[in-house]
Amino acid sequence: MNGQALEYVRLFVAVVDNGGFAPAARKLDRAQSVVTYGVQKLEEQLGLDLFDRSGYRPVLTLAGQALLPRARRLLEETNAFDVMARGIAGGLEAEVALVVDPLFPMAPLVMQLRDFEQLYPSVQARVFVESLGAATSMVLEGQVDLGLLIYLDARAVELEQSHLVPIELLLVAAPSHPLAQIPAPIPLERAREELQLVLSDRSDFSRGVDRGVLSTRTWRLSDLGAKHALLRAGLGWGSMPRHMVQDDLDRGNLVQLPLDYWEGDGSLPRVPTVAAHRKDRALGPAARWLLERLKRQVPQCAEAGHI
Repeated sequence: MNGQALEYVRLFVAVVDNGGFAPAARKLDRAQSVVTYGVQKLEEQLGLDLFDRSGYRPVLTLAGQALLPRARRLLEETNAFDVMARGIAGGLEAEVALVVDPLFPMAPLVMQLRDFEQLYPSVQARVFVESLGAATSMVLEGQVDLGLLIYLDARAVELEQSHLVPIELLLVAAPSHPLAQIPAPIPLERAREELQLVLSDRSDFSRGVDRGVLSTRTWRLSDLGAKHALLRAGLGWGSMPRHMVQDDLDRGNLVQLPLDYWEGDGSLPRVPTVAAHRKDRALGPAARWLLERLKRQVPQCAEAGHI
């Protein structure tokens, strides 16, 4: 569609939104004849009447009603295209790709992404969720610009790392689970007998590296949501981040397991989280803004008790 035809579409939508040709002309600061002519030319090009002009006010015909949503989308896409083009010309990235480990607290990330969308409407944000080494691999391989990672290994020397906030993991099970019936502290040997739900790593980066696997019976899961659901259903025991299960603990859907291993109260050593990107790839303005906001806001959320 050429520029003149696009302008005719814009006039068509303006007439609808403003309730007539004269109000649309006033809104657009155009002569009414210009608005009328533009809509007529659009109708000629389409071979359709968009308005019924037999009454006091123009009324959309059935054809006009059908085409109006597409006309709006056309104008929205055109505007988005123009904004993106101007942004790229000014040095902004076309997109920022981010991978997040599912253990990472989503609440502060959601807040920053909401602000990101407002501040950089022309930059397409892409968010992936991958566990453990799979998330690290995406950053190392250049598939994403930034990673919010857990268990970052010393082998990832190619990455620039910024520490964010430690994650508190708890050993939990459903109240009906056999381990929940045992007086504290739960002997390690007793826990080994029960099925443990373990978050698995689908990547080669840390394949075969087990962390916190104590039981001789395990189910390996690549989805933290599935693990959460199975724990609530009483099908095994395992570790979960406190920010994901605190509501379950408060409601009695899950209980902490005071295992006689680490601290004896069902708490595990805190796990560090980092924001990471490749050292040899400079971040664009939008990605740098997101990184700096995360470095500042995530620790603040943790201090305020929102994580």
